[in-house]
Amino acid sequence: MNILLQTTRFIIRQFKPEEEEMYLSLFDDERVTRYLPVRSREEHIKIFRDSLAEPAPGSITGRWGMFAAGDNDFIGMCLLRIFEEGRDDIELGYSLHHNYWGKGIASEMAGALLTRALSIRPETVFVAVTELENIASQRVLEKAGMKRMPNYIRNGEELAYFKM
Repeated sequence: MNILLQTTRFIIRQFKPEEEEMYLSLFDDERVTRYLPVRSREEHIKIFRDSLAEPAPGSITGRWGMFAAGDNDFIGMCLLRIFEEGRDDIELGYSLHHNYWGKGIASEMAGALLTRALSIRPETVFVAVTELENIASQRVLEKAGMKRMPNYIRNGEELAYFKM
């Protein structure tokens, strides 16, 4: 098990191949997917399987599982990825099971993940986007130290844009 980081409340680690159905279950809840891009089950499977690849040495990007430190319950997933082709900015993203909302876990995860990545690549510019109506995620990003910037247009959609 390749642990990326651990706090007193959760562990962030690479997924295991046998956790595919568990990962896919995250996207069965309309509350979770409300502000996410619409993807087919096949697209989610490809994304999951791609996340299993061993990262390059020194890489700060990836898609990881979040698990409760006490009982290893699946909390959700988080990611750092290239924001756009041709740019060096790294995008923070995450999705948590609804029963973990409102407990400060997303803010703690975002802060810890960004702190870890900055310790490896201090020059990195981190960004995040949310739908304009997703106020809860915007608060998470602000608590993690990101600053609200002018809105950003991606694929024709106006999004709240944050930068660190």
